[in-house]
Amino acid sequence: QVQLVESGGGLVQPGGSLRLSCAASRSILSLDAMGWYRQAPGKQRELVAIKTTGGSTNYTDSVKGRFTISRDSAKNTVYLQMNSLKPEDTAVYYCSAWYGSRYWGQGTQVTVSS
Repeated sequence: QVQLVESGGGLVQPGGSLRLSCAASRSILSLDAMGWYRQAPGKQRELVAIKTTGGSTNYTDSVKGRFTISRDSAKNTVYLQMNSLKPEDTAVYYCSAWYGSRYWGQGTQVTVSS
């Protein structure tokens, strides 16, 4: 079992930045991977960024160069630094972990609007 708790969402103007955090209930180095997904109203949930235990990362094309996934193993926390935010980044962002099964956090709302 893995419990995930996200934080850091909010309202930001276009061009602004936010950092999302995801705290895991167990060592993140014991997990196969951790990632961030998002779901906008009326759309399917999509993978935003993923980081494997080995350190490999992958991003969806729309966020490359703007978002960065990182981790602090001492805090069992994964981050998503989001820069140059656009209105189309507005969504509920979910943290996910792979550990045999897939685990999800509760989600945090990110709204990009002027």
